[in-house]
Amino acid sequence: MTAALTGLTLAEAADGLACGHLSAVELTQAYLDAMAAARDLNAFITETPDLALAAAVAADARRQRGQSLGPLDGIPLAIKDLFCTEGVRTTAASPILDAFVPPYESTVTAKLKAAGAVMLGKTNLDEFAMGSSNVTSCFGPVKNPWGRGGERDLVPGGSSGGSAAAVAGRLCLGATGTDTGGSIRQPAAFCGIVGLKPTYGRCSRWGIIAFASSLDQAGPMARRVADVAILLTAMAGHDPRDSTSAPLPVPDFAADLAAADPSDVRGLRVGVPAEYRVGGMAEEIDALWRRGADWLRAAGATIVDISLPHTQHALATYYIIAPAEASSNLARYDGVRFGLRVPGETLDEMYQNTRGEGFGAEVRRRILIGTYVLSAGYYDAYYLKAQKVRALIARDFAHAFEACDVILTPTAPSDAFAIGEKTDDPITMYLNDVFTVPASLAGLPGLSVPAGLSRRGLPLGLQVIGRPFDEATVLRAGAALERAAAFTATPMA
Repeated sequence: MTAALTGLTLAEAADGLACGHLSAVELTQAYLDAMAAARDLNAFITETPDLALAAAVAADARRQRGQSLGPLDGIPLAIKDLFCTEGVRTTAASPILDAFVPPYESTVTAKLKAAGAVMLGKTNLDEFAMGSSNVTSCFGPVKNPWGRGGERDLVPGGSSGGSAAAVAGRLCLGATGTDTGGSIRQPAAFCGIVGLKPTYGRCSRWGIIAFASSLDQAGPMARRVADVAILLTAMAGHDPRDSTSAPLPVPDFAADLAAADPSDVRGLRVGVPAEYRVGGMAEEIDALWRRGADWLRAAGATIVDISLPHTQHALATYYIIAPAEASSNLARYDGVRFGLRVPGETLDEMYQNTRGEGFGAEVRRRILIGTYVLSAGYYDAYYLKAQKVRALIARDFAHAFEACDVILTPTAPSDAFAIGEKTDDPITMYLNDVFTVPASLAGLPGLSVPAGLSRRGLPLGLQVIGRPFDEATVLRAGAALERAAAFTATPMA
């Protein structure tokens, strides 16, 4: 029975709940059992079974009274442990916040709760969302469920690797993630699921532990494009507590997608950027990319060659701006106000002891880079120049969208690699974000859709990038890719 329930997509489970064919309690219990059986994946930091079952009971009672809150009422979800959850430990996978219990709820999780969603627990991540492999967590690495039975455990991608592994491993129906430079899309590709980074400002950042404030964006992760459309509809919306939150109405993404025919994208112009064919790209990645363009062409789209000339500078730009903002944001963790405190004989020594013990190696590395580029004598040479290049990257996209409606690229330059394989080479690790960072710098929506398997039998994803706040078109193109790819493989197959 558990396998039958956990095999449903979010949309299918929502239909089953609406028709009364299953209850929120039995659905939730099935996922709690699945979580218990798959703790070896280390996908969760904190499990909340009592809260989940109580929420499921309440959802069933509402449905019996004819007062359903909508498609998410009674749907079991996992929440990345970067979202503050009132009364539930929120750690950012860092020793410095190991015992932090927020007295408030993030806007995104509050919206999901208001829609009736059931929180199963808080998922593992790279410490403070800094990483592309989910190995920097102080709670240990997350294992990609696609690596079970292999010679070496595989990374699920990062930083939202715990959420991606939980969705792929059938431990939840959907999950929240955050994406700064690819942290939803890259793990979605590695784990064979769908991940959407909305337009910057579409979802509130209030109550999300900050990494880089001008880049961070919450988004949904699930098994199908229709599932992320349902989640985004509930998660998005203006929040007066977040000055970067866009005061725009939220379309019913799920209804719009349901009304569209995924086999017919006639009139859609799909841009293919020449600069994304980077040197050393694996042939199977390039072949999948070409196949994706052929699928969309067969569905009626027009393929357009475009140029994004400043793409080559995107990674360098990102790894100046993001660490600079991280250096500023993480200055609040000093042992004085909340979190870990390691005593010292002086105030400065307490700061040093607390931050030295509380931050892991990757977080310290990025803080040092960020502090350096913000320091006197280097601010103009690095940070200001990076911001100018960022503006040029955004302008490239604006020009490209004069000729196309969406842009098609690979999501990641490879399939999932082994845990520990790139740990000693941070530059190689950073290159995992080569296809996702440009859209983040421009604040654009990006969707990763599973589109095939590598020669090793591991998932590969294709990315659809759209105009600002045009997630509806991105989802439509993603649904067409999903239908053509017919990706049904699972890590348990």
